[in-house]
Amino acid sequence: MKLRTLFTTALLCATAAVVAPAQVTLEGKDGPGKGKKVVLLAGDEEYRSEEVMPMLAKILAEKHGFTCTVVWSIDPATGEIEPKNSSNLPGMEALDQADLCIMLWRFRAPTDELMKHFADYYLAGKPIIALRTSTHAFNYPKDSKSPYAKYGWTSPEWKGGFGKNVLGETWVTHWGKHKSEATKGVIEEAAKSDPILRGVTNLFGDSDVYEAYPPADAKILVRGQVLSGMTADTAPAAYSKKRATDKAEQDVNSPMMPVIWTREYKNEAGKTNKILTSTLGAATDLKNEDLRRVVVNAAYAFTGLEVPEKANVEIIGDYAATMYGFGTNVKGKKPADYVK
Repeated sequence: MKLRTLFTTALLCATAAVVAPAQVTLEGKDGPGKGKKVVLLAGDEEYRSEEVMPMLAKILAEKHGFTCTVVWSIDPATGEIEPKNSSNLPGMEALDQADLCIMLWRFRAPTDELMKHFADYYLAGKPIIALRTSTHAFNYPKDSKSPYAKYGWTSPEWKGGFGKNVLGETWVTHWGKHKSEATKGVIEEAAKSDPILRGVTNLFGDSDVYEAYPPADAKILVRGQVLSGMTADTAPAAYSKKRATDKAEQDVNSPMMPVIWTREYKNEAGKTNKILTSTLGAATDLKNEDLRRVVVNAAYAFTGLEVPEKANVEIIGDYAATMYGFGTNVKGKKPADYVK
């Protein structure tokens, strides 16, 4: 992929990709998505969103024609990617011109100046694809005076915050055992003909199933079968567990928790957002071809394009897919390092 790196004082080389100190834009090649703009928001401490988003951006730009901008959490002192910095996510102004937002955030509290771009995008009724911890994307202090504090997952004003109200769920708890019980995706019978599942037959992720209860207006696409181990060939788990919500006991896989769903949400401005929420989404999960295909298919569907019969989602270049965990991010990385 041709690359152009833009620093504040100089253009270093001619490129098809623009890299500022805190963001990367990959110009779309020929493809159905030509002319469409996608912003991918990376910002979490655990599931390696800093690796996920540039990988997806390369696929969408190179193979499907979308122009993609990736935004990271950045240490302002070094210009390096810093997952623990929850407020400094420069480049969010790209949302002002975006046709689609793909996010993997956890407990972010962007500065009001930055957050306004996200809020304006959302209130304009534009589509959102939200992965894994995006159900609890925002976390503002209890005494926050920010006009966006209601987006926080513990907000008393907007119970459950952005996750519960817009995406369809907030953080509840781990349903499968964390780091010891993986997830097999089971397509919901009634959703088999949904375009977002076109070409999707084999979903697996080594992150665990989240406890989740999407609202009645959500369309469940995939449920998560809790496995007894960390590989796709392990047997389903079989034990009883109490739900965190009502304390009722059930078999861990009967019923299975939803892991991917869509909905249309009429927001406070009277506009309707198309939403896809997937509680799968760790960097290791996205080694799975069909999970990448779900994201690409949703990008087509949400931008008014016909979903391919079997979208090309081959990974371009290196993809480390670092195992999830706090502090497992590769240190010293800058945005340009992820588009080489």
